[in-house]
Amino acid sequence: MKTIINRSLLMVIMAGTVISLMLSKQKIFFFALLPDWHRHITMPFHTIKLSYFLLIGLIVSSTILIPLFSQEMSDLKTILLFGILFAIINATLEEVIWRGIMLSSLKRNVSTFYAVVITSIGFGLLHISIGIPVIISLLFSFGGLFYAIVVLKTNSIYPSIVFHIVINLGMVFNGWII
Repeated sequence: MKTIINRSLLMVIMAGTVISLMLSKQKIFFFALLPDWHRHITMPFHTIKLSYFLLIGLIVSSTILIPLFSQEMSDLKTILLFGILFAIINATLEEVIWRGIMLSSLKRNVSTFYAVVITSIGFGLLHISIGIPVIISLLFSFGGLFYAIVVLKTNSIYPSIVFHIVINLGMVFNGWII
C-alpha cells in the first residue's frame, strides 16, 4: 500500500508542472493522439511498419514476465492485484509526466536530443524514491530513452504506457517492487 501511495503522489509533480506551464502561458501537449497503425517509422538502418515495431517491443518487454510462473499459488492473487494497481498507476503517471508533459514542453524550447536526454535521466533518477539504488535508477534512464523514442516515433503516449505497464508487472512479479 505504501508503494501505491508513493506512486500516486506523482500527481503532485504532474500538478506542479501543469500549473507552472499554465502560469507561463505555454500550451500543454500530452502526445494524447492514438497511433496511426498503418504508418511506417524510420529507424537508423531500416523502415518498419508501426504495428510490427510495437508488437516486437511488446514481445521483448513481456520477457520480464517469464519468472512469474515460479511464484507460490497462495501469493499469486495478492501479487496480481498489487501488480495491476501498481503498474497502471505508476506507468500512466510516469509517462504523462516524463513523456507527455516534460518531453513535449522541453522539445518546444530545446533540441529533441536534449529533451530526450534530460527526461530520460530524470525518469531514471525518480526511481530512487521507491528504494531503487542510484546506479540501477540511472540504468532505468535507458528505459526512459526507449519510451521517449516510442512516443516520438508514434506521436502517441499510449504505446509507451502499455510497454511501461508490462515492465512494471514483470518487476512486481519478479519481486523487484514490493
